[in-house]
Amino acid sequence: MTDRQGQLIWLEPGDPFPAVQWAWGADSSAPGLLAAGADLSPDTLIQAYRQGIYPWYSPGQPALWWSPPARMVLPVTAFRLRRSLRQTMTRFLQNPACEMRFDHDFEAVIRACSQAPRAGQSGTWITEEMIQAYLRLHQLGLAHSVETWIDGQLQAGLYAIQIGQAVFGESMFTRVPDGSKLALATLVDWCLQGGVEFIDCQQNTRHLASLGAREIARQDFNTWLNRVTDQPAPAWKLNSVYWKHVSRLR
Repeated sequence: MTDRQGQLIWLEPGDPFPAVQWAWGADSSAPGLLAAGADLSPDTLIQAYRQGIYPWYSPGQPALWWSPPARMVLPVTAFRLRRSLRQTMTRFLQNPACEMRFDHDFEAVIRACSQAPRAGQSGTWITEEMIQAYLRLHQLGLAHSVETWIDGQLQAGLYAIQIGQAVFGESMFTRVPDGSKLALATLVDWCLQGGVEFIDCQQNTRHLASLGAREIARQDFNTWLNRVTDQPAPAWKLNSVYWKHVSRLR
């Protein structure tokens, strides 16, 4: 954990996380860094997500835990369904070789995300250790994938964590134009149907902002988490009428 002087302190497995207010500030070398160590067991990850904390680190580093002062979220009613994406949706729906799926091949999705190139990054934070940890969450019904299939091939997708009515978006990939946007639109549609207010996006990127995501204060984000993580979780079931709800957004 971090102490009040900003020194990074090691967490042993099973240790509780420190209060998120102890995370390094915006003027530090690593804004939002909260702790190092612990483990990636399901109990640790669930505890972290419930408190607005997530793991993010590079190969060769210990597990690093973050709670940024401003949190990027996508209010699902603010999702920007641009004309070009609507046109892609129309073509997709007209093609019998195209299909959206939930949880058909979660492992393939997370491994594809780990290999997807990222602007300004030479490596990946989705290490084999992380992959195995999220596979365990998937087996527990807490980690899910949204998948874009074309001609029987997985061409794009994303994976996310679901705790109660909180959805934490983790990563996405695509091999075809708009493939990951189709997956995100499908997730937004599911959220609209199930009453989920936000999709957590963790970090601010231009791409996410272009889709309607915005930053909210850490305190507001955690207040939302406290309200929704203990609520009944909507069933992770794909509506056969793709984008029924999201298509009504303007």
